Amino acid sequence: MLKLAVIGVQTLLGRELVEVLETRECSVLPLATGPTTKQDEEGDLVMFAPEPYLLESLDLVILADTPQDQNILNNFQGRILDLRDGDAAIGDPLPLAGAWPRETKRIKGRPPLEQVLAFVPKLVDGIAELSGVHLCSVACLGDRGIRGLAAQSRAILEGTEPDETLLGYRAAFEAIPQTPHGNLTEVRIPAFHGDLLILSIKGNLTAKEAPNNVKWTDTPPSSREVAITNSLLAHYAASPTGQSATLILGFDQILWGILQPIMRLLEL
Repeated sequence: MLKLAVIGVQTLLGRELVEVLETRECSVLPLATGPTTKQDEEGDLVMFAPEPYLLESLDLVILADTPQDQNILNNFQGRILDLRDGDAAIGDPLPLAGAWPRETKRIKGRPPLEQVLAFVPKLVDGIAELSGVHLCSVACLGDRGIRGLAAQSRAILEGTEPDETLLGYRAAFEAIPQTPHGNLTEVRIPAFHGDLLILSIKGNLTAKEAPNNVKWTDTPPSSREVAITNSLLAHYAASPTGQSATLILGFDQILWGILQPIMRLLEL
């Protein structure tokens, strides 16, 4: 049985990790990022303050958030999976296939969008050109995104001006286009979960059989459908000549983009 700790279980990602890992052959120690309150210790998900002695004899520590004690892992002898956002994460990039590489102690997660784009050549052969739009839900911001959109939506429905402090922008009932990165434009949409990637592709195209954790759909997936599945949903619509097509990919940032790679990585 794999013995591990999750640091940051007070976050959306941390809670999801504990819930999923406890259904597998794992012994999971849920840790907060710092000192806990009585409410933390008696809540639906009981969490404990992170202490170095609690990590002794564990096989793995997963960082869902940054611990207040930055030195807590200094003497930890096991593996570390760092799922924190952006530059905070440290380690070798998460492999796109296969289990945890031997001799590698620390791995950092890859952005879900990067993983989805890596799947595109496995779905369609012969791509010469690619461009598209990423419809991004607030799930990419974790708890901050969920709370921020909920508070803004409530304020607008009550007829008051929404507070933009949590998100840094007005999200409720609005779609916010971002500056394109290369051939890909991001649009932040007022949805809690479920991202859609709409790709325009050109070349001598042939759709392939779906690999593991990918499902071809007869109609374009909606963000609602995507939010409740741990699969990558894909819809392919080719032109009559087969020289161009629209490929729509739907994925949940946490269910597919984080939890599925972890299960593969840990061979669970």
